[in-house]
Amino acid sequence: MKQHTQQELWEEARVFIQQCYAELGRTDIEIEARLDDIKHDIQETGTYVHTKTELIHGAKMAWRNSNRCIGRLFWENLHVIDARHVDNAEEAKATLFDHIEYATNGGKIRTTITVFPPRRHEHVPLQIWNHQLIRYAGYEAGNDIIGDPASVEFTKQCEAYGWKGQGGPFDVLPLVLQESGGAPQLFDIPSRLILEVPIVHPEIRGFAELGLKWYAVPMISDMRLEIGGIDYPTAPFNGWYMGTEIGARNFADVNRYNVLPKVAELMGLNTRSARSLWQDRALVELNAAVLHSYHEAGVTIVDHHTAAKQFNSFEKIEAANDRLVTGNWTWLIPPVSPATTHMFHKPYANKVVKPNYFYQDKPWE
Repeated sequence: MKQHTQQELWEEARVFIQQCYAELGRTDIEIEARLDDIKHDIQETGTYVHTKTELIHGAKMAWRNSNRCIGRLFWENLHVIDARHVDNAEEAKATLFDHIEYATNGGKIRTTITVFPPRRHEHVPLQIWNHQLIRYAGYEAGNDIIGDPASVEFTKQCEAYGWKGQGGPFDVLPLVLQESGGAPQLFDIPSRLILEVPIVHPEIRGFAELGLKWYAVPMISDMRLEIGGIDYPTAPFNGWYMGTEIGARNFADVNRYNVLPKVAELMGLNTRSARSLWQDRALVELNAAVLHSYHEAGVTIVDHHTAAKQFNSFEKIEAANDRLVTGNWTWLIPPVSPATTHMFHKPYANKVVKPNYFYQDKPWE
């Protein structure tokens, strides 16, 4: 990524501090004093260091500004773990295990982010290779794939560094951590930390025999966090699942687990004709099974109708605070029955507002 000049960094810092401190109720005198300190630090060192308060509120603002997220109503509840002192893989492993345990919370999921050291000029002190902290492996088997097709490339990377899975459809991948551009280090996640939910259906007989399950918490770990011009390349974060993320994407997508034909067979649907709408009917029941299973297991999840109502509340709160709600419409609408939600019928400005989370290149590339 392009590095900021000192002037660009100062401008980013100024805009962030003014908004952050205003939202926190700080006085103009406090704002000016802090900006003076930051300007001095940038001139002397080429960078500056966020206070813990700035880091915490900045990470929350980044969630609030995330155009693809429908769950932003709860942005102020984000729990921020300051791990900027952790720059070695062994300690980072322990910190990430703590994140997993804290966020999972026995199924009562807590929104959490752990922020590791920032990029220092071109230097990245620590990086996570995983897309999510918990993710299933994918193995090529002739013309077929066992497990998650989305993980095939990363699984090969893990195998190249000595990891070997069981070859099953739901093998949890190891954490892959890299210190300062050195060789990656692999760590298996203790099974006691991994909460998984077997997927069953309240009415369709034989559904459990499909052997489906999914992990409880989606913990994104390959995006960078940018606050006031400071780049945090390692900042894993989590909310909780919306049911369609599992049912309509992970399980139903033809490029993922592709289980709709099996569900349709259990339901006795006519799969020979698209006019029977077998895909739609199977998709609804698959999503119903996910929601039912998570509820029965006591694991936090939200259905897409409730999530849409929550986003509507978020929009009203933001309007009351004179903040523009930005959004990527193609991501905000759910993949099941989008026309039943208010987002389907209105436009959103897909404008990037900082602080925010950004995609970055895969470390092995």
